[in-house]
Amino acid sequence: MFFDGYHYHGTTFEQSYRCYPASFIDKPQIESGDKIIMPPSALDRLASLHIDYPMLFELRNAGIERVSHCGVLEFIAEEGMIYMPYWMMQNLLLQEGDIVRVRNVTLPKGTYVKLQPHTTDFLDISNPKAILETALRNYSCLTTGDSIMVPYNNKKYFIDIVETKPANGISIIETDCEVDFAPPLDYKEPERPTAPAAAAKGPAKAEEIVPEPEPKFNPFTGSGRRLDGRPLSYEPPPASSSSSSSSKDKQPAVANGNGQASVASSSEKAARQAQGKLVFGGNANRAAKEAPKVGAGKETKKEEEEKKEEANKFQAFTGKKYSLRG
Repeated sequence: MFFDGYHYHGTTFEQSYRCYPASFIDKPQIESGDKIIMPPSALDRLASLHIDYPMLFELRNAGIERVSHCGVLEFIAEEGMIYMPYWMMQNLLLQEGDIVRVRNVTLPKGTYVKLQPHTTDFLDISNPKAILETALRNYSCLTTGDSIMVPYNNKKYFIDIVETKPANGISIIETDCEVDFAPPLDYKEPERPTAPAAAAKGPAKAEEIVPEPEPKFNPFTGSGRRLDGRPLSYEPPPASSSSSSSSKDKQPAVANGNGQASVASSSEKAARQAQGKLVFGGNANRAAKEAPKVGAGKETKKEEEEKKEEANKFQAFTGKKYSLRG
C-alpha cells in the first residue's frame, strides 16, 4: 500500500527498540552518516522477508509523532537495542534509552533537494559543493525537516533539509539529484543606504557655478607719491583690466599738477567756438583777438600761482646772514 508517498509491502519488518548514541558502542564513524546499528535478530527477520535493497527504515518517535529515515550499517547490537547518530536522536527528540519504532520502507529516488546551512561559515569553505558531495556519500536517504551534520576540518556543520522531491523522504543512492541552497539561518542582508529625499523626488538641477576671474598682473598700478612730500592733485584710478585701460586711452588726458592740459583744452575750446561763428565786417578781427586774450589771462594766473607756491617751498641756505665777528 501507499502512505504519504512511500510504498510499504504487505509483509513488513516493524519492531520497537531502545536507542543509544554511537558513543556507547565506540563507533564514531556513524556520526558522519545516517546509518544505524541493529541486533542480529533483525537481520534474520529481514532475510525471511522479500524486501527491496538497499535496506531503508522509518524511525518514529511515537510520543511526539516525529519521523525520520535511515539506513543500516551493521547487525552487531545487543538484542532490544539500536545505536544511531546523536544528531538523528536530536531530530527525533530522543534521549538515551527511549523507545523508537523501526519499520522497513521503500523510498523513491530523489530528483530535487533544497538545503539550508545553519551558519554562514559553511559558505566560507573554499569548495562547499565538493565537501557536500563527499559527505552525502555516507547518507542513504534524506527527510524533509531533518538537520544533517557534515563534518569538515574538525568542525561540524549542520544543514536543514528544507524540501525534497518527489516525496518527503527520498533515496539518494545512485541517483542524479538537483541540489538548491537557501540563505543560511544567520544570514543578514547588507543594509542599503537610504537615498535622500531630493533624489527620490527627481534629479535636481545642477547649480551653475560661475568661475571666478583669475587675477591678472597689471604693471604700474597703485598710488603715487611726490619726492617733495606735497600731496598729489589727483589720485589715478586702479587699472582693473585691459578693457578699462583701453577705455582710458580713449578718454582725454587729465590735467597734471601744472595745469597745462587744462589750459590747452580751454584754448582749443575757445578756438573751436571762434571757428564755428560766421562773422562779417569789422567784427571778424575783434572776435579773433578776443580768443587768445582769454587763454593768455588764464596762463598769467597760473604762473602767478606757481610763483607763490615756489615761494612757500622749503629753500636751503636762505634767511638772514650772521657773522662771527659781530
